[in-house]
Amino acid sequence: MALGFIECPFLSITAMVADHAVKASAVRLLGIETTGNEKLMVRLEGSVADVAHALGAAEERALQLGAQVTINILAQPAAQMQELINFPNARNPFYGGRDQLLPTDYPRPENLPMNTKQPALGILETQGLTAVLEATDVMLKAANVTLVGKEKIGAAYVTVIVQGDVAAVSAAVEAGAKAVGTLGKLIAAHVIARPHDDLAALLPK
Repeated sequence: MALGFIECPFLSITAMVADHAVKASAVRLLGIETTGNEKLMVRLEGSVADVAHALGAAEERALQLGAQVTINILAQPAAQMQELINFPNARNPFYGGRDQLLPTDYPRPENLPMNTKQPALGILETQGLTAVLEATDVMLKAANVTLVGKEKIGAAYVTVIVQGDVAAVSAAVEAGAKAVGTLGKLIAAHVIARPHDDLAALLPK
């Protein structure tokens, strides 16, 4: 199986790019690794052709979002590479965020039926914790959405994710983005109407 890598700025944009990549081709999302600054790395696995197609789709989506990405494929990765791809997760002591977003962080309870229709996700990212907390409060009051969680990637970049139906999430994200105001820097605010199961698996349940 080939490995594909997408290095992308900001978690809000990275989530959109990763979702598009796994929807575009028969690849598996292994996780998203933080770097301590605004960039993250999406790790994919699949056949060479499928990974190449996914990377092309990811690059195209990133450009639509105004972001530059670095992509690469390892067609026949050395066996020792697994040590760099699959390793235990940890919380970074400097900023308190996860070093990786992994599906194994939030395992599904046994006997829980598969969700055949993922709720929409609203993703709002700021540089500044005060700003994102204000925006979160506004989002939760503006529409019928529930809080999924908060992620930190370093350099004061903080992302909050909410879920609900598309209309409610869209209204919440719009209100939250306006609420950031002068409290911090709004990095991005996006809605994923039908998130791929692989992306949803990386988030708290």
